[in-house]
Amino acid sequence: MSDDIPKVLYVCVHNAGRSVAATVLTNHHGHGRVRVASAGTVPAAEINPVVAEVLRERGLDPDHELPQRLTDDAARDADVIVTMGCGDACPVFPDQRHVDWPLPDPAGLPIDDVRPIVDEIDRRVRALLAEVAAPGSE
Repeated sequence: MSDDIPKVLYVCVHNAGRSVAATVLTNHHGHGRVRVASAGTVPAAEINPVVAEVLRERGLDPDHELPQRLTDDAARDADVIVTMGCGDACPVFPDQRHVDWPLPDPAGLPIDDVRPIVDEIDRRVRALLAEVAAPGSE
């Protein structure tokens, strides 16, 4: 890393719902003050369409996100790793900050049940940004 901008890695099982919402929301609220990536321990074939719909309702674009497999390199490159339900499959490296967000998996849930999950992810993303984001314009 050649700059002082921290990198956050969001990890969940399928990298299709929670971690995608966290990535999109971090990019939106972070204004370039953090670098963000996401990955899954067992990536899905596509983004959860209900999560994508909830993000679009908020004027956000999830279409550039694709489920990715979690690699040791991606984990080592992160300053903060936020896990969401991947349990023991998530890597732990001693030089990094690890945060676990025990959030329900939105897979298979109706949109009215997914909205509060995305609301909670949004709240947690804003709090995390307040702690780790590089100084800059809001």
